[in-house]
Amino acid sequence: MAVLESATNRPANTPSRHEDMDPKKASTNVRPGDPELDSDTVYLTAADGEGNMISLIQSLSSGFGSTICPDGVGFPIQNRGQSFALDPNHRNKLEPHKRPFHTIIPAFMTKAGRPVMAFGVMGGDFQPQGHSQVVMNMIDFGMSPQQAGDQPRVEHGGSSSFTGRVMEGGGQLTFEKGFSDDVKEQLAAMGHEISPNLEAHGGYQAIWREDEPLRYFGGSDPRKDGCAIGY
Repeated sequence: MAVLESATNRPANTPSRHEDMDPKKASTNVRPGDPELDSDTVYLTAADGEGNMISLIQSLSSGFGSTICPDGVGFPIQNRGQSFALDPNHRNKLEPHKRPFHTIIPAFMTKAGRPVMAFGVMGGDFQPQGHSQVVMNMIDFGMSPQQAGDQPRVEHGGSSSFTGRVMEGGGQLTFEKGFSDDVKEQLAAMGHEISPNLEAHGGYQAIWREDEPLRYFGGSDPRKDGCAIGY
């Protein structure tokens, strides 16, 4: 896999990738690059030969998360719990028989009580919107796990929030590349505010399960690093 680097982020005396290449000679010792690192969210799903499946999203939430780093592990603990509240008057308060609003939502899909897909869409508050669009692509339009993630997405922003923010003017729709101007014009005619910006929404991975015999089909979003591997 090619790794693109920025010279400003490379340590001194570290050659760029093109400097490692000789157009007249095959490379027999390919050294690792030095890609720019970030603290973005990670999603993964895995399944085994016995039918077990896992669905996991991990995110620090903010820079350095909780700022607590356990001894000997080399990574900080997330602070997603900051979305919850102990204030009894808060709309996202912790209380019995309640699931507080939370943007970390690794997902499972079941049919007749049996698991058929482990999947997730990263992207903060966009996660529930991304999940619904992926499921719609698969169930309503019969797409494969990969096709469902490849389709362009749309995000509604500016909604009311559990933090107390109140939506003004109906919010705004922001599209990915792939939607026609006709679609946007029809939505605008209905009263939707259309953002002129083109953005990428979320990052998705999935494993679809079939039984008798047990087998799996994977999908990986082209918007982020990732791949579907069987072994």
